[in-house]
Amino acid sequence: MANIAQHPAREVGWGLFNNNLDNVFENLFNPYSDKPSQENSNIVPAIDLHESENSYSIRAEIPGVKEEDIDVTVHEGVLSINAESHYENSEKEEGRVIRQERRYGKYVRSIRLGKDVDATNVKASYKDGVLELVLPKVEEVKPKKISINVN
Repeated sequence: MANIAQHPAREVGWGLFNNNLDNVFENLFNPYSDKPSQENSNIVPAIDLHESENSYSIRAEIPGVKEEDIDVTVHEGVLSINAESHYENSEKEEGRVIRQERRYGKYVRSIRLGKDVDATNVKASYKDGVLELVLPKVEEVKPKKISINVN
């Protein structure tokens, strides 16, 4: 599976504040905001990728997203997963939100699988926040055994 290109890993910082000193001071006086963070960065969903002789199978964690907000495309051997979870402002008359830690925003992930994916027969299902994809390989790319006749 040397032909799989992974999305750059999440930012890994070094030092006491993970190179994010601005956010330390920004959140110093308001650490428990009742509104979601509006960062410009996208959420990169965690995936499990398996390859068999006939197909690739992928499981991607996309919690809090409705099925109609998920877009999966395969183009020239690159699988792209785009989804979006929306902030639900549901203040109740009896109280207010004290702490909110769930993330909202766009999920984006691209994986290069190679040109051996049959994009016309991809199967997808979504249940309990997990997107499952089965991407069959094209017939021509599968290794074929060639028999040799000796006379």
